[in-house]
Amino acid sequence: MLHIDTSTRTDDSVTRELTADFARNWRAAHPDGQVTYRDLAADPVPYPDLPSLAHAFAPPESRSPEAAASWAVTEQLIAELEAADTYVFGLPMYNFAVPAVFKSWVDRIVLPGRTFDTETRQGKLIGKKVVVITARGGSYAPGTPRAPFDFQEPWITAALGQVGLTDITYVHAEMTLAESMPKLAQFKPLAAESRERAHRTIREMYAATEATG
Repeated sequence: MLHIDTSTRTDDSVTRELTADFARNWRAAHPDGQVTYRDLAADPVPYPDLPSLAHAFAPPESRSPEAAASWAVTEQLIAELEAADTYVFGLPMYNFAVPAVFKSWVDRIVLPGRTFDTETRQGKLIGKKVVVITARGGSYAPGTPRAPFDFQEPWITAALGQVGLTDITYVHAEMTLAESMPKLAQFKPLAAESRERAHRTIREMYAATEATG
């Protein structure tokens, strides 16, 4: 399994709490499984620079030392994706979208010829399961006033779909700012309910797995 956290928060991070819960359930269901963990907030992936982009299709022997070093970062990230069959991504909503550190990661792993075919545009990372766990300060559920401003889920679906990752389950914890913003205090029960529902969804994923063998 590949486990990625991105929240700038630590102990009080809702996404970190939920991805940790997912990882515990996954380990219990796969006692012999291996987990690769990346904390992109603590150890950000360098944004793809000009050398790495300009030399994407160049023969390895023609790359400068800087380009080779940048390419090695990309290769390591893609190797981690290829080695795992399940991914869990913790993605708080920042300004209606994903954290910049996750965007940088995506910009490295969506690579023509490497993770998707340049002729057919078909992704190569097929047959893998993705669980995306988000935390949103307000509510962006369908039918709510802020639903049109959810650029997070559509972008993730499109970006990961490019490399063949189409089996995506979203687990949203909403109204998380109710605990810290006085004007949202009335929504604390809704925030607690959403958070518990997210934990329950995670538990049910593996309850279903155990029931079917």
